[in-house]
Amino acid sequence: MQNPIIQVKNLTVIFGSQLILDSISFEVYEGEIFVILGGSGCGKSTLLKHMIGLLYPSSGEVYIEGEDILQAEGKNRLNILRKFGVMYQQGALFGSMNLLENVSLPLREFTNLPEPAIELIATMKLKLVGLEKFGYHMPSEISGGMKKRAAIARAMALDPKILFLDEPSAGLDPITSAELDDLIIQLSRTLGITFVVVTHDLPSIFKISDRVIMLDKRVRKIIATGKPQELQENSKDKWVQQFFNRESNKALGEIK
Repeated sequence: MQNPIIQVKNLTVIFGSQLILDSISFEVYEGEIFVILGGSGCGKSTLLKHMIGLLYPSSGEVYIEGEDILQAEGKNRLNILRKFGVMYQQGALFGSMNLLENVSLPLREFTNLPEPAIELIATMKLKLVGLEKFGYHMPSEISGGMKKRAAIARAMALDPKILFLDEPSAGLDPITSAELDDLIIQLSRTLGITFVVVTHDLPSIFKISDRVIMLDKRVRKIIATGKPQELQENSKDKWVQQFFNRESNKALGEIK
C-alpha cells in the first residue's frame, strides 16, 4: 500500500450540544477508491465537508499530502484546495451556464490560461466523462446522470489528485448508477485519481470500493474498516451485518 494522501486524526464534531463524530481517525491511500458509508444521519456528508475544509471541527486535524487544511491560510490554503475537486450531491452546476462554461469556470478563476486553451481543456474534460457532444447544452437540458458526469468533469478541471464525491448515485436509476460506477473506476485506473466517495448504495459500494469505513450514529465512531466483501462475510458486529445484508431492525429482534 502506498503512502497516505489524506490523514484524518481525532476529528470530533459537535453541533450545539449534539455530538456528531467522536474522535474519528483514518487514512486514505494514493490511487484508491475509498468509500465512507453508513446509515442515514451517521455523519457521512458532515465528515466529507470537514475533510475539504468547508467546515471546521471542534477538534482534530485533516492532512492533505501532509499539510493541515484546517490550519492553512492564504496562499498555502489555496494550494491545498487545488489538490482536490468536489462533486456535490446534486451536481451544483450553474443553471445559467452551459456545460462547457461550467467546466471552464475553475480554469478562468484560478489560471491565467488564454481562452482557446481553457476551452480546449474543458472540452477534453467533458470527453473524459462522455459528454463532449453536450458542451453547449444547459444543465436544464440534460438528465440527472449527465449532470453528475458534468460535475465530475468540472471537479477535474484543474487536474486534482483527489476527487470527493458526495452521494454520486443519489436520485439515479440502477442503470445510470452502474454507468457512473464504471466511470469512477475508469478514471481511477487511467488517471490514477484518488477517490473519496460518500454513499450508502450497496451495489456501488461493492463495485467500486477498494476500502471502506463504516460510521454508526449510535456510537458516532467508525465501527468497521476494510474491504466490503470481507466485512460482509467476516464482521462480528451486528450493525455491520445488518447494513451489508440489508436486514431490518425487526430481523434483528430490535423493533424500534
